[in-house]
Amino acid sequence: MEDDVLIQISNRIKEKRREKNITVQELATKANVSKGLISQIENSRTIPSLIVLVDIVKALDIDLNVFFKDIRHRNENFPLIIKRKNEYEHFEKEHAEGFNYQRIFTQFIKNSTVDIVILELEPNAYRPLVETEAYEYKYVIAGQIEYRFGDDTTYQLSQGDSMLFDGRMAHTPRNTGTGTATMLVIYFFEDKNGS
Repeated sequence: MEDDVLIQISNRIKEKRREKNITVQELATKANVSKGLISQIENSRTIPSLIVLVDIVKALDIDLNVFFKDIRHRNENFPLIIKRKNEYEHFEKEHAEGFNYQRIFTQFIKNSTVDIVILELEPNAYRPLVETEAYEYKYVIAGQIEYRFGDDTTYQLSQGDSMLFDGRMAHTPRNTGTGTATMLVIYFFEDKNGS
């Protein structure tokens, strides 16, 4: 299993346990494992064996098919993912009071070079559709942005929204607000020599 799948499984165990109002200790007792092991699994610090994982899912009283639904392996292609601000997963780390973490995306994207940019768009900014040899992550810091893909597909993004897509699809952003729109942009360029 790859890291991204493990993180998805860890997050889902924690999410389902909290949904069912079960404490870490209660889940550990039902699954016949230690409280420390559940904590380590939920924080992506250890990999459970398949037998232990199945016992934990059963202890949560969830059908295995339901639990693993939508957990994706890194080799599955995706054209585009949009996440709204209210969909980001809040999580905490031990011994870090006052630290508010938000996991936005967990997506493995081959071997790549990362380029991080702040992009500001003036209200009348214009650019034709472009293609880049990179996966592109966009996070709207301020403003309203319309993203166009191809001739007729558009997505409206507001402050706090984000998007991940394959830059080989023709695309361009447009500022639909009255002030400057600002985005955090991260490009993941594939290492053509990597495996």
